[in-house]
Amino acid sequence: MSETNHAEAYWSEIPEGGFDISDPRLYLNRELSLLAFQKRVLEEAQDERNPLLERVKFLAIVDSNLEEFFMVRVSGLRLQKASGVTNVSIDGLTPARQLAEIRKEVSSLMLESRRYFNQVLLPELDKNGIRIFKYKDLNAKQKENADAYFCDNIFPVLTPLAVDTSHPFPHISNLSYNLAVVLQDDAGNRRFARLKVPSSLPSLIPLKKSSGLTRKDGTVPHTHYFVWLSQVVMANLGRLFQGMEIIETYPFHVVRNADLQIQELEAQDLLDTIEESVRRRRFGEVVRLVVTEKMPRAIRDILVDNFEVQPNDVYILPTPLVINSLMQLTRIERFDLRDKPFVPAKPTALRVPPDEETPNIFNAIRQGNILMHHPYESFTPVVDFLRAAAKDPNVLAIKQTLYRVGKNSPVVEVLLEAAREYKKQVAVLVELKARFDEESNIEWTKMLEQEGVHVTYGLLGLKTHSKIAMVVRREGDHIQRYVHLGTGNYNHITAQLYEDFGLFTIDEAIGSDTTDLFNYLTGYSNKRDYQKLLVAPINLRSRLEELIRNEISIQRQGGQGHIILKVNAIVDKSMISLLYEAAMAGVKIDLIIRGVCSLRPGIAGLSENIRVISVVGRFLEHSRIYYFHNNGQEKMYMGSADIMPRNLNERVEVLFPIEDKAMIRHVRDDILSVYMQDNQKARLMMPDGTYVHLQAGDSPRVNAQEIFINQATQQI
Repeated sequence: MSETNHAEAYWSEIPEGGFDISDPRLYLNRELSLLAFQKRVLEEAQDERNPLLERVKFLAIVDSNLEEFFMVRVSGLRLQKASGVTNVSIDGLTPARQLAEIRKEVSSLMLESRRYFNQVLLPELDKNGIRIFKYKDLNAKQKENADAYFCDNIFPVLTPLAVDTSHPFPHISNLSYNLAVVLQDDAGNRRFARLKVPSSLPSLIPLKKSSGLTRKDGTVPHTHYFVWLSQVVMANLGRLFQGMEIIETYPFHVVRNADLQIQELEAQDLLDTIEESVRRRRFGEVVRLVVTEKMPRAIRDILVDNFEVQPNDVYILPTPLVINSLMQLTRIERFDLRDKPFVPAKPTALRVPPDEETPNIFNAIRQGNILMHHPYESFTPVVDFLRAAAKDPNVLAIKQTLYRVGKNSPVVEVLLEAAREYKKQVAVLVELKARFDEESNIEWTKMLEQEGVHVTYGLLGLKTHSKIAMVVRREGDHIQRYVHLGTGNYNHITAQLYEDFGLFTIDEAIGSDTTDLFNYLTGYSNKRDYQKLLVAPINLRSRLEELIRNEISIQRQGGQGHIILKVNAIVDKSMISLLYEAAMAGVKIDLIIRGVCSLRPGIAGLSENIRVISVVGRFLEHSRIYYFHNNGQEKMYMGSADIMPRNLNERVEVLFPIEDKAMIRHVRDDILSVYMQDNQKARLMMPDGTYVHLQAGDSPRVNAQEIFINQATQQI
């Protein structure tokens, strides 16, 4: 009997004496659940209701996500296996067993992605005027243009590397796309060379752009011609290896271990360590080797031997081997094939009065808390808040945490301006260990320090993931603290793509807590009794447990316990166990979980009171909301923390309260309730970890993200 059948038999009736909450069969594997999320993203690529170029975007996202999955998650499991770690996962699987299960799931995802691109999306692109050629299918004029592009733009940056007794096998950098070339000299001797396809050039070379006028038969002419860069290189190898005969050429792609292992020392040492670790990332061990179906075993063996990988680390796929490069197509100016653009609304409290040229954001915040829902409401007020603080002569200090800010960040530019131009005291905590943003954060750190900003890197052993900014302002004879707290990063680009919340407040207790938090982050404060903020790893876990237990108590006393949680992931076993306990007591639990969910809903006698949905659509669901009915005296928190051990134990996270009753009702009824009614982009989770699309049937169609867009548009 399979493991799944064992589980089904186990659930067929409530065990005598009740469920054993420690039984690993009651939990789902984190890695496999994450791959299930990638499958839901792939479904968006396959959903014909989405515009064509948006479907291409989703397909590229799946490929990019899987690369990161190998660089981090698979790498970690491989290290555990190699180190002889026998600790089992939440569902009772060893590292070796998890790797075996992962290979099955990820192979299916990669094969299906390429099948769908080649058989469905490629013909649809062609029908809509976007054609991707194979080099061999180009006409003479097109080949001439492609070859000219090779000579002018590609040839100068190529560096062929021979492999023989005097030339050892070269280093192959992480995520590089390469060609294995077999050559023969005049004497009949076979040679092997490696050629890296330059990542600095577009993977799809544009060949032609026509008028785009519709033909008489109603079809769309090809407005965009492309050919794969790698195929143009392959067709011109003779220019690189003159005097040699090109026998065979096969592309391959490698993914290396890119998870940074940081030994934290003093602050400056940490900066140096991070820089060195980022450099070493290019040289981590290979965890995935992707080759084409046509590559012969002998060539594959050369790669396997030199990369020192196991057969299970090799994935044989049809071309294109790398499809995240298809994101290039989404920049084509074909707005008919993309999501309809919309302009984010400005929160009512921050709109410019008729008699003012610009709003006074400090006056607006003093009138009451301001809650913003991005990207439906603009992120610009956050930048405006900091810019106003920089210029205001009454502002004494600005303090902020930065996790992922990206490149060309207006937030950091304002902080630099505040210190340089207006001589403000600016203190910034930059999280250098924000994975894959380390290089950007290092550069910002150096620039901030050069302008005299007080920069710290966080606490020993903890990532600072909280999103918080504070402006200290002199107002008459007292000091007023203005605070912004968020669920997302201070990143102006992702703020247009990620769904998040932000709160402006002058609440005295929150201001005091924020001061204490910054003292905790930058100094030696060991304060434990925060008034309103829930701070990990100090009091966040214990307070969440209290709130869940309170709903259990209310339910057992004849009340109506109800919990709604909207998070990116729920993995923490003790928190899941407590939710199981709440469900068995009769508490109604609605979970809106974007990605990983290790909890099994819908098991009779255990979790039939738990409903889990995942919403995957145009925007990445990113906000974290914690709602507790509390016998009618509702409590709601928002913030940066998911329900994972790393968030509760190993990061500095903040959840902030939403206390205004009207604001709570708005979030509960106009946002959370809409998500729970979604029957277009929501999937319902089954006890076995699979997901089924919710169907509208005879009910009105509900697409939560579209509803929020329409509401925002009506406010403009």
